[in-house]
Amino acid sequence: MPWLTIMGLLPLLGAVVVWALPNGRDQLARVVALVVSLAVFGLGLGLAARFDVGNAALYQFPENHSWIPQIGASYALGLDGIALVMVLLSAILVPVCVLAAWNDYRGNPARNFFALILVLETFMIGVFAARDVFLFYVFFEAMLIPVYFLIGQFGGAQRRYAAVKFLLYSLLGGLVMLVAVIALYEQGKGGEQGFLTNTLTGLFPTGDPSAAEVLMFLGFFFAFAVKAPMWPVHTWLPDAAGEAPPAVSVLLVGVLDKVGTFGMLTLCLPLFPNASRWAAPVIMALALISVIYGALLAIGQSDLKRLIAYTSISHFGFIVLGIFAMTSYGQVGSSLYMVNHGFSTAALFLVAGMLITRRGSARIGDYGGLQRSTPMLAGLFLLAGLSSLALPGLSSFISEFLVLVGTYPRYPAVAVLATIGIILAALYILITYQRMFTGPKLEFAAAWRDADRRELWVMAPLVAVILALGFYPKPVLDVLNPAVGRTMQQLQVSDPEHAVPTAEGAQP
Repeated sequence: MPWLTIMGLLPLLGAVVVWALPNGRDQLARVVALVVSLAVFGLGLGLAARFDVGNAALYQFPENHSWIPQIGASYALGLDGIALVMVLLSAILVPVCVLAAWNDYRGNPARNFFALILVLETFMIGVFAARDVFLFYVFFEAMLIPVYFLIGQFGGAQRRYAAVKFLLYSLLGGLVMLVAVIALYEQGKGGEQGFLTNTLTGLFPTGDPSAAEVLMFLGFFFAFAVKAPMWPVHTWLPDAAGEAPPAVSVLLVGVLDKVGTFGMLTLCLPLFPNASRWAAPVIMALALISVIYGALLAIGQSDLKRLIAYTSISHFGFIVLGIFAMTSYGQVGSSLYMVNHGFSTAALFLVAGMLITRRGSARIGDYGGLQRSTPMLAGLFLLAGLSSLALPGLSSFISEFLVLVGTYPRYPAVAVLATIGIILAALYILITYQRMFTGPKLEFAAAWRDADRRELWVMAPLVAVILALGFYPKPVLDVLNPAVGRTMQQLQVSDPEHAVPTAEGAQP
């Protein structure tokens, strides 16, 4: 059975059904979107149950068909451990976002909003499952279309500006990457399957990187750095996430931006190992700037959604640190961080959306004393915030710890300085909580309702995952370790002698 194709086509077919509904059938459009997204989630659980953890370094559920043989493009899909957890992240967050956005389409037809969400899910599954570089690029660019319309049609007052800025930044990165994709094909063996990642891996002999390898690496890395987003190509994110509806911000920051770090880990490192090692010191410096710069700007924000966006820039800096530290601990930590950040940031954005719906404002200064009138919302925000700042016992702690432990053996100064980001995280989360939820109760807050049943159903799976991965991340780590071990072998690097490798297959 072509399980990945079925899983990818199901939301696309659901989108067609939703779009075909007549005007005024908003309730039916929402129900169909929710049922379809839950069915995709069920398929994701089925894939996870059938996944052979002992062979998580290998691509499973493979599909390989000739697509455009004249240019060497194939329809090739498969999941290793890293791709599996990213597909599951997408499959979990989409139904959560559909339920969260039940009434959040700003007077526009509900069918347009929910159909675009389902189309986006198809592209997200495709980009993580693609095992052909050209197919990856197609999905990488196709994701821009639904996001552009979701922000531009359903966003806030500056939605058109934010949507165009998002599109221009992403298109620039994509065009640079396209040049590198074509050059990589020319460097390879060519033929009808010339874009397969397996065919293109190992093209460059070990040693100093050639000029061609460096230029191609930079083309891929620039596109992924824009998507990630890293300093200094990050400025589109606060505008896009700040203007998008909360559910769209969740998918934008929680999943789409992970395509950047996913691409660094699964394409940049294996395809260009010499250039990756050559560029690592500079990238580590840029990642460190992202960690500290994003946290400092988050502290100074007066807009709640922009604050969460800047915290994500800081978190993505940690993820990139782990990837280019070239250690098993670092890369496993980064892979786990992508998952944990998706859930903690989703929780923050969704609680922020619930508050903004009640108050009609995203300004932090417009809130105060809410823990008395809305204790459930206050508790959910605090839990999500504590997970974001990596409190022990919550999901982000172990991933951030692994990143720092993996970075220290090769870049001790960077690891030490990166801990400043942890301190700053405590400041921007706890100060925000203090301003919004403690202190004297504002007059308008007395009439507020606390989280209702639908909102509790929205938050329940996120809270469950944050707690579960905080106390017992081993099942996910067991899936990630072998895939990271394969990447370490492709890089032809080994862990420092005093750092015990965690990845099966990593060189001693």
